[in-house]
Amino acid sequence: MQALMSLSLQSPARALAREVLIRGPISRADLAARLGLSVASLTRLSKPLLDAGVLRESEEATVAAIGRPVRPLEISPDAHRFIGVKLTGDSAAVVATNLKADVVASAERRLPDHGVGDVLDTIVEAIADLGPLSGFSGIGVSIGGKVGAGGEVLRAPFLDWRDVPLADLLHQRTGLPVVVENDVVALTIAEQWFGAGRGEKHFAVLTVGAGVGYGLVINDTVIAPPDAGLGLAGHYPLDPSGPRCSEGHLGCSSAVLTIRAICSQFAASTGERRSYNEILALAAAGHPVADRVVQAAGTALGLLISAVANLTMVDLVVLSGEGMDLAEVAAPAVQASIAYHRDPEAVPIRLSRQPSDFAQWARGAAAVVIQRTILGTLH
Repeated sequence: MQALMSLSLQSPARALAREVLIRGPISRADLAARLGLSVASLTRLSKPLLDAGVLRESEEATVAAIGRPVRPLEISPDAHRFIGVKLTGDSAAVVATNLKADVVASAERRLPDHGVGDVLDTIVEAIADLGPLSGFSGIGVSIGGKVGAGGEVLRAPFLDWRDVPLADLLHQRTGLPVVVENDVVALTIAEQWFGAGRGEKHFAVLTVGAGVGYGLVINDTVIAPPDAGLGLAGHYPLDPSGPRCSEGHLGCSSAVLTIRAICSQFAASTGERRSYNEILALAAAGHPVADRVVQAAGTALGLLISAVANLTMVDLVVLSGEGMDLAEVAAPAVQASIAYHRDPEAVPIRLSRQPSDFAQWARGAAAVVIQRTILGTLH
């Protein structure tokens, strides 16, 4: 950690570490070309990182153009460990990751209530399940809501929080650097650095679960303005004849796509209360009501995917969230809707389905603190 922390914010060694982390294993020649450096400069910049164990030479040698075997550079994944926390209205899911955001341990604790002190106690207890604090370099927390630049939670509807200085409070309890970020922004960063977005200059992330979330990367930059935490994608109009959401919007994405919405529609038509997974299974088995509800949601999801791609001109949309199994059960409806709403001469939309449990959200939180560590903005 000291090798990275001692670098200035503008040090080209930070850019070097970032490139190796995102693109490694990568040859020195390719790395020098990407960074606009001479091989000699690259050698000088990489040596302290190699000596400190942040970088290492890959065990898999390649043959250079001159016929000599060369060892590409890669990040040393176990040089540091990080903690990622995903807060919901019900629980704190925590993971321990290495420097490449690989999850090496996980735990989950239920929240006794939404009081700030009780939530902090739960987070600290869950982190203790992963090992002693001295073994970690930083903590990332992701939360559904609006987050300020200093890690304060400005608004978190699922916890009924406003203006909670969460980063400062958790730092006081743990002594570790803490970063707090909106959950969809954090997930987007994780996909950009470690997931389906690696090597992609432009892509979008779409999540479905308790809400509907949307993240965007343009020209290698995560678009995260202050309003990113307001859940604006949750009320995008999809079906003017659909049900109303809790805020009174007809057929918006929250009213037709969320887990609660699909369960409510099924219950309203059958009088039965079934879990989301049960409804998807019934739909797959041909249950008429479940199939109607799920296929309608699939059509709406296809419309939302095509709207994201059409309006932002990306062609890769990453699908995630605990409710995104819908995309598989209703795949024909999703694809038909995309085809209907997409210009046939436009580049086809690529869909990347990612894991959707809360550990993945927590991994996104860890990715943010890893990013800040590499870029030198972790405090």
